[in-house]
Amino acid sequence: MNSGKIQRNTRQRKVILEELQKLKTHPTASGLYVIIRRRIPKISLGTVYRNLELLSRMGIIKKLEFGSEARYDGTVNEHDHLRCLCCGRVDDAPGPPLALSLGRKEDRGGYQVIGHRLELLGVCPKCQRGKQKRD
Repeated sequence: MNSGKIQRNTRQRKVILEELQKLKTHPTASGLYVIIRRRIPKISLGTVYRNLELLSRMGIIKKLEFGSEARYDGTVNEHDHLRCLCCGRVDDAPGPPLALSLGRKEDRGGYQVIGHRLELLGVCPKCQRGKQKRD
């Protein structure tokens, strides 16, 4: 595969990145595809998937593999996430990332920690409202 072609910034890739960075809900590829089609009606779902994978490998976006379907995050700085157990929605957790007590290497089973990923589980406000209406 031609690596020059991989790095080329196409219009589709630019729009995908712009739309992803506008969102705080960490969409799936298919969810983002619906949004992208408003700007590029003839784009294929495969193009969206390929570009999300490429942007993730390049470190420009984050691929979150929580639950059954990958979600994508346009914010790459360290932060934690909240996931709704009812609808699967994923949001950034408010505030700074929870600090890990890294201690000595021996306290971490000999691991050299290079990062962390924390997922907080709960019920989002929308699902809470829906549950209250059903009760």
